[in-house]
Amino acid sequence: MLTTREAVEVYHGLLNDQLVADSFGKFNRSLRARRLYFGERPLCTVLRPQFYSKELWAYIVHETETVLKAFWKAHAACMTNADLRAQLDLEPYEEELFSLDIGYEAPWSTARLDSFFTIENNQPSLRFVEYNAETPAGMSYADELASAFMELEPIKQFQQHYHIHSMPVQQDLLAALLEAWRQWGGTTTPQIGIIDWQDLPTHNEHQICRDYFMAHGCKTILADPHELEYRNGHLWVNDFRVDFIYKRVLCSELIEKMGLDNTIVRALKDRAVCMSNAFSAKLMAKKASFAVMSDEQNHYLFTSEEITAIDAHIPWTRRVSERKTYFHEQAIDLVPFIADNRDKLVLKPNDEYGGSGVVLGWEADSETWNATIQKALYTPFVVQERVSIGQGEYPYLEDDKLAIRQRMVDSDPYIFHGRRVNGCLTRISSQSLLNVTAGGGSVIPTFIIEKKN
Repeated sequence: MLTTREAVEVYHGLLNDQLVADSFGKFNRSLRARRLYFGERPLCTVLRPQFYSKELWAYIVHETETVLKAFWKAHAACMTNADLRAQLDLEPYEEELFSLDIGYEAPWSTARLDSFFTIENNQPSLRFVEYNAETPAGMSYADELASAFMELEPIKQFQQHYHIHSMPVQQDLLAALLEAWRQWGGTTTPQIGIIDWQDLPTHNEHQICRDYFMAHGCKTILADPHELEYRNGHLWVNDFRVDFIYKRVLCSELIEKMGLDNTIVRALKDRAVCMSNAFSAKLMAKKASFAVMSDEQNHYLFTSEEITAIDAHIPWTRRVSERKTYFHEQAIDLVPFIADNRDKLVLKPNDEYGGSGVVLGWEADSETWNATIQKALYTPFVVQERVSIGQGEYPYLEDDKLAIRQRMVDSDPYIFHGRRVNGCLTRISSQSLLNVTAGGGSVIPTFIIEKKN
């Protein structure tokens, strides 16, 4: 299986102090012009994209799509089985919202499976750690960032040695939303509202997305949920009628700030608007969905092929509770096991995002770890087995000179209709918790490469 080590060496061999300094000057101007900032921070601070060979990318796609079949089954089973839903530690309002008729097949028109991809003993390894099924971010950023990189001189020189293929995803995003609209019963081109809080650092991405939708024939507005009015059988932002909500606001925050009887929920109940992703997409966005998948008590839901894929790609995960279970066929008492094995475990709140509340056992002291265990016994948490984190070397500018440093890397394939993979969010960081929302790290574009003859 073709690795990209040689390609990285070729790319780095093209670089020198002057070329990197000149390229960063142009790159930073392009980032600003393209609104590639997360709040006030530039989205990307290095000068190399992520490379995958065709063979490696085909492996990621195939394995991801196999695991997605199991997620589909788990979601469907949870929708009809209250005992299974109980394993997800849902809030009462979620039970009510998840039962709303959405009007289309896939509750998640778009999603993202966050993972770490490594090569171990010359074999690829892909380990998923989170299913971002509610409001997957980064697609508009990804396309613009890829375009910005393609303008840079190092990439142009690299193309003398390798073919480069980008994976645009905004076209798939819009197509997925329009398909949900058609299934819902829409017959004309919908007017779209991208709905999220106004004061978030993701506002730049929403603007890029709005401009793309507008350029492709869909009138689109950005709006805070508080701006929506429900009157005369439609949702409105002033005099702009919203037929379709592209929901970027988190369900939990919407209900916390505006209550269950808010404008959006009322319009959905009256079938006055179509919204994607649906509230029920959050079932698999719960961290406990990985416990549902990996817990041996639920294997009856899946085929042998799916169980094999789960074992290969879903790390051992359990809801934290006083119980007996198994850790790789070893019978354990769960809470004492967590306490004694922090070097190989992670504790995660069931319903947070952006890395909030995550405690990496191998980086925590015993006092912090034990305190988190106690918290997890009365607040929904999961415990997950540590996985190998991908690493790579990336060039940047330091004191006007080329520097190349090791960074940790994740690999987060984008998913459409809950079944098909195209494109990938790649984040790098010097810290184990790779998350731009958490305040660190950098996003880089993802390219497929082929060596020229």
